[in-house]
Amino acid sequence: MDKQDQDKGIPEGYQLGAVQYFSGNVYVKPLVVADTITNCSITDVYFEPGVINNWHTHPSNQILLVKEGVCYYQEEGQPLQKFQAGEVINVLPGIKHWHGASPDGRMIHTAININTEKGVVTWLEPVADTK
Repeated sequence: MDKQDQDKGIPEGYQLGAVQYFSGNVYVKPLVVADTITNCSITDVYFEPGVINNWHTHPSNQILLVKEGVCYYQEEGQPLQKFQAGEVINVLPGIKHWHGASPDGRMIHTAININTEKGVVTWLEPVADTK
């Protein structure tokens, strides 16, 4: 992490994420890396205010534990939902969705991807409307 990231309040140990799948900067901190024994990955993800990810799906469940801020979450064809710190989102396999930070503040969630032997994520198009 460089001085500029520290000045933004990015917690120690986070690295810039894959920006091509997000509307702005996110930072990731891998906690558990999947392997042939542990078919699960666990990563903390820090979203700057207003940053969301593209539409995407998962071949198995993804569990999001909101640690800080407000997590905006939307499944295709459903209304926007807002989750507070301490709440949990269980994203079922194949559900097209997006998630990210509210416009007013940063958000950190822990993403738990289970059964990673099936794959982790299929990235889709950017979100056109967040309402």
